[in-house]
Amino acid sequence: MINIRCETLPDYTVIAEVNTLTFGQENEAKLVEEIRRSDRYIPELSLVAEIENVVVGHILFSYIDLVDEKTLQVLGLAPLAVHPQFQRQGIGSTLIKAGLEIAEAKKEAIVIVLGHPHFYTRFGFQSSVAYEIESPFPVPEDVFMIKTLQSYRKNYKGKVVYPSAFHRV
Repeated sequence: MINIRCETLPDYTVIAEVNTLTFGQENEAKLVEEIRRSDRYIPELSLVAEIENVVVGHILFSYIDLVDEKTLQVLGLAPLAVHPQFQRQGIGSTLIKAGLEIAEAKKEAIVIVLGHPHFYTRFGFQSSVAYEIESPFPVPEDVFMIKTLQSYRKNYKGKVVYPSAFHRV
């Protein structure tokens, strides 16, 4: 049984450990810490997955900018981490679904992710190019994706700009 809840202060150490084990480096754990210290952090969108009261997964949605004639705040999904011993059991999918439900309830418009298309398209993510949203990174078109939510408006387009926390790690 997977329990999804918002992170709490006592979770910070194990969240860092899960991110480090998942990615084989500390960059993502440091990114989470940087975002927490910024004005882009959204406490109700930093979620953990627990099995028998042990944190085995973490997902973070935070604010990033979509810049065109004006700057709009949209959600960035990064990182998503599941402890290697618990991968391929639906934990990441459960975290994404829970986060998207909260984002919908908060009336957010767009979620942006850089990730594996075969995984994220299952949740309704599509190439950002179809929406005239440009990646700030030189990556293949199919890995930079967006999911539109109920508050989405057709005039959401432009170039994505990640906050400084993403550049420091």
